[in-house]
Parts: sequence; C-alpha cells; structure tokens
Amino acid sequence: MRTLIILVLTQTLSIIGSGISGLAVGIRVYADTGNATPLALVSFFAMLPRMLLGGLAGVLADRWDRRYVMALADAGQALATALLLASFLSGAFRLWHLYATTLLGASFGLFQSPAFSASVTMLVPDEQRNRANALRQINGPLGAVIAPAISGAIYGAVGVIGAMAIDLATFCLAVAVVLSVHIPRPEHSNEKKREGAWREMLVGVRYLWERRTLFAFTVYTAAIMLVLGGLGALGTPYALARTGSETALGILTSVAYAGGIVGGVLMTVWGGTRTRIHTIIPAIAIFGLFVALNGMGRTALALGLSSFFGFAATSFAGASVQSLMQAKTAPEVQGRVFAAVDQLVTLLTLGTYLAAGPLADRVFEPAIGGPGWNRVAPLVGDGPGAGIGLMYVIGGCLVVLISLVVYAIPAIRHMEANLPDHVPGEALEEPGAVSAS
Repeated sequence: MRTLIILVLTQTLSIIGSGISGLAVGIRVYADTGNATPLALVSFFAMLPRMLLGGLAGVLADRWDRRYVMALADAGQALATALLLASFLSGAFRLWHLYATTLLGASFGLFQSPAFSASVTMLVPDEQRNRANALRQINGPLGAVIAPAISGAIYGAVGVIGAMAIDLATFCLAVAVVLSVHIPRPEHSNEKKREGAWREMLVGVRYLWERRTLFAFTVYTAAIMLVLGGLGALGTPYALARTGSETALGILTSVAYAGGIVGGVLMTVWGGTRTRIHTIIPAIAIFGLFVALNGMGRTALALGLSSFFGFAATSFAGASVQSLMQAKTAPEVQGRVFAAVDQLVTLLTLGTYLAAGPLADRVFEPAIGGPGWNRVAPLVGDGPGAGIGLMYVIGGCLVVLISLVVYAIPAIRHMEANLPDHVPGEALEEPGAVSAS
C-alpha cells in the first residue's frame, strides 16, 4: 500500500497540473470560437489512440517493467505539453496544433492505465483491492477539485502559457518518482512461448471472449460509455452556457469532483458488497439518474448538487469494476486484457465524440424556442444550454434503462460465482489458449 499511495499521490499532482492547463486552454478556445465542437474534437483526438494502439500498450505493460511503461507515458505527455506551450509562446497557435498535441499526448498517455491497473494486482491482495482501487478513484477527482479552485487565479496571473508550464513540471516530477519505486513483476508461465507483438495484442480479446459473461459485462460498460461519452466533452460549454461565468465553471467542476472524492473515501471505508456486481450496476444506474437531473438544472446550485452525487456514484462503480477484472484475470495478461477492454469501449464510443459537438451546435441548441420546444421546456428550460441539457436528460435515462435490463439478466448477476477467480500460480497454456470458464 505504501508504494501504491506514493504512485497515487504523484499521479494526483500530475492530474492537478493537467487540469490547470486543460481548463486554461478550454476557456481560451471557447472564448475565441464560441462553439462546443472544438472541445468535443479534443476529446475525440484524446480517445483515438486508445482504439488504434491500446493493444500495444497492453503488450508492453505485460512485457516490460511496469514502472518504465508508466514513466514512458508521463514523459510522452510532457513532450506534447511542451510542443503546445511552444505554439502559444510563438504566437502562432492554431486549433490544429491543439488537436495534434492532444493526439500525441494521448498516444503516450494510454500506456499509463493498463500498467497502473496491473500493478495494483501485484501490490495489494484481493481482499484489499476494493479499497485500493477506491483510493485510485480518489486521485482523479482530488486533482480535478484542486485544479479548478486554483486555475482561475493562475490563469489570471500567468495566462495559458504559465498554466502549461506548471503542467510540464508536474509530468517531469511524475517520471522521477515512478522510476524510484519498486513494483513486483508477475511470473510468466509462458515466457518461452511468446509470440510477436501484433499477435500478442489479440490475447486480451481472446481471454475475454473465452469468458463470455466477462465479455458481456465489458460490452455493458462500453454501452454506457457509448451513451455518455460524448456528453462528457460538452461539460465545459454546457456549464458556461447555463451560468455564463468562468468562475462558476471552475466551482462546478470542483464540486463535481468533490463528489468523486467523497464517494471514493466512503468506498475505501466500506469496501463494497461482497458480490461486486451488486455495487457496480446500481451505482451506474444512480449516476445515469443524476446525469438526467443535471440536464434539468438551470441554476448553479442544481448543477452542482446533481454533479456531486453523480460523481460520488461513479467512484463506487469504478473501484468495484477494477477489482472484479483484477480477480478474474491472470496477472501476466492483465495489461493486455485491460487494454482490450479499453479498446472495445473506445471503438464503440469514438463516434459519439465526433457527433456530440455538431449535435449540440447544429441541432439541439438551435432548436431552443423552436417548433415543439414548448413540450420539453418544462424539463430543461428555454435559455442558453437548454439544448445540451436535453441531451443530458436523454443520455441519463438511457443509462438507467440499460442498467436495469442488464441487472435483470441472471448470468450477469451471478457471474462472480460462476466464473472462478484466477488462482495464483496457475499457468496459462499459451497466449489465447486459456481454458474457457
């Protein structure tokens, strides 16, 4: 736990730096363009490498020392930040510079998640993983609470250039710290039977496919992201349209992630239900409910309350999902399995990031006050942001409906009992040739 805590604190500091620069750039871009599409495209380019290169990230997470994989991820993101900083310093910044550096940083950053998730298995025993993963769930919200709280002052003092310089410094610190810790490496029972990297990239997919209920559960999580993924990219323009204030945006972002912290702390103390699926699906359904309520919010208070409780629910779900996957997956293939999950989710959701911005700018927002809008106005109002609010209501209701349907399927509810945990020391015959359970 000591090593895990050091890593979590370091990553939290890095998230704070990225949050400061991300908000600064987002405010600058939205102020210059007045459109949601550019920020939605940033989310698209941030997701694209996960679909194209996620399998390679998993292979490296299983082949290399996972410290080096995480250090590579931080170093690559630092390079992307440095290039964007140079663009602003030169006075020649263009939107395509932001898209290109986002793509570069995301290409390196995708190596972080499978390596970190697989490292938890080697650092913490199964009975403590719900709490350990809950601790991991806290670092994102904690960084996201602190960043907006101070980004306004930093942006006012040093501008977007100073904000990115801070981000660059936190990445460099993260590289130094991760290289100084020790993470045990799993024994590779099939070390002599390794295939080429491209064939090994398919191991994670085959591993999931041979465990059909685990694969079905992964499809469920992907379906949730399919519904909500693009809406996340609209958070900044939605809050700005509803409140008309950059200060309110910062406060609302902090309040939302404060909910994630509270949820993570409660999950750390409680530990979750013994059967994790009974924590996961209800928590996701509750999150969907609060997304819908957020779409109905017309005041900063309503937006803040719905965001707070919604993000609290995601901490319960996220920690339990990680623990479930770690328990059901052999440590030596976890990097590839986690990368496969990430790729599947990305494949199904990438289009929503392309569609979200144009739908908001060209369909839902222009529809405000138009023919038939009076039917939905009692729900979402008729002021700026009401169109995106309607998108939130639709998405949230779909999440609740999908979750209730999936929870009603016996095979999913009983998957943990019917699909045995991986036994430590149990050998895999060869990549992709694991026995079906």
